[in-house]
Amino acid sequence: MTYSKGYMDRAEQVLLHTYNRFPVVLERGDGVRLYDVDGKEYLDFAAGIAVFALGYNNRKYNQALKDQIDKVIHTSNLFYNVPMTEAAEKLVKATGLSRVFFTNSGTEAIEGAIKVARKYAYLKDGSTDHEIIAMENSFHGRSLGALSVTGNTHYQEPFKPLIGGIRFARFNDLDSVKAQLTEKTCAVIMETVQGEGGIYPADPEFLAGVRKLCDERDILLILDEIQCGMGRTGTMFACQDYGVLPDVMTCAKALGCGVPVGAFVLNEKTAAASLVPGDHGTTYGGNPLACAAVSKVFDLFEEDHILEHVREITPYLEEKLDALVDKYDFLAARRGKGLMQGLVLEGKPVGEVISRAIENGLLVISAGGNVLRMVPPLVIGRDDVDEMIEKLEKSF
Repeated sequence: MTYSKGYMDRAEQVLLHTYNRFPVVLERGDGVRLYDVDGKEYLDFAAGIAVFALGYNNRKYNQALKDQIDKVIHTSNLFYNVPMTEAAEKLVKATGLSRVFFTNSGTEAIEGAIKVARKYAYLKDGSTDHEIIAMENSFHGRSLGALSVTGNTHYQEPFKPLIGGIRFARFNDLDSVKAQLTEKTCAVIMETVQGEGGIYPADPEFLAGVRKLCDERDILLILDEIQCGMGRTGTMFACQDYGVLPDVMTCAKALGCGVPVGAFVLNEKTAAASLVPGDHGTTYGGNPLACAAVSKVFDLFEEDHILEHVREITPYLEEKLDALVDKYDFLAARRGKGLMQGLVLEGKPVGEVISRAIENGLLVISAGGNVLRMVPPLVIGRDDVDEMIEKLEKSF
């Protein structure tokens, strides 16, 4: 019996079965490669679902965490700490917004953003029946609040009733958003690039149109940049490529590059008229260890010119993926932006392709049921793209 089989058997005895995991027990990583407990090597084009932007075993990142561990790992929010301040300053600068609340995950960031929107509207009119417009085909997380604004009834059905006052519009259809507007609308929430729903970037006209609607009615635009943010599309946050800033932005995943941390970030107008002491909190938010990771991630993005590299490597990846679409009849299209790409499969099960890819030493994941999703570390090179294509074709 392999080491992997033994660990998998043990895990199934003690873990709640909420994931259908692939039969791989990962042990360590280096660069853009992962290794299982049996020593097999995998080229990673999943990055822990768009998390490990800097690649594995980055010495400077690791050292920053080790240094912080030797200082202090946790203090409560009853006090200030140095990494929290430094991380918040860098996140404010990167987003172009004003105020940060650190969370432990992207889902928690969504929960906070929903509360911001409701409090902002409540302070205007004292009413508690406000509505939020979300998008069909979206994904924002699995807590009850995040599920409520997730446009997929499959995820929602067993957990109803969810929070009320949510209306759904069609992504990239401005008329659909207008049709859902009422006097009670307090916010519009969407992913700048839909991820789990199948890798759909927002149309520039759509995003600008929604921003205009929100400005005209003094309602909040909440952009979920949890997966598409932190350099994945070639700008620090995807909305910056559109020239659109939200009132509230949520981020996580690559924000900490492996350490669990998220945040919601507000512009000054929203921050000045929403949450106050007692409205929101979290024990671990602003944790010194997590914030030391965030602070170092921003430093390394700048030192290693990560955004420039993403913009440089993206056309090569797109060219290679487009060539696959031309070559194989079962590939219907390529969709994506930057290093967030998807291949649409028709007539071939995406799960089977992923399993074959794993056998061939390549990690890729799915999205939207029939999309092969690629969200690799942002440090991939041309050789890695070539190797990925070779392993993928072998898997086909």
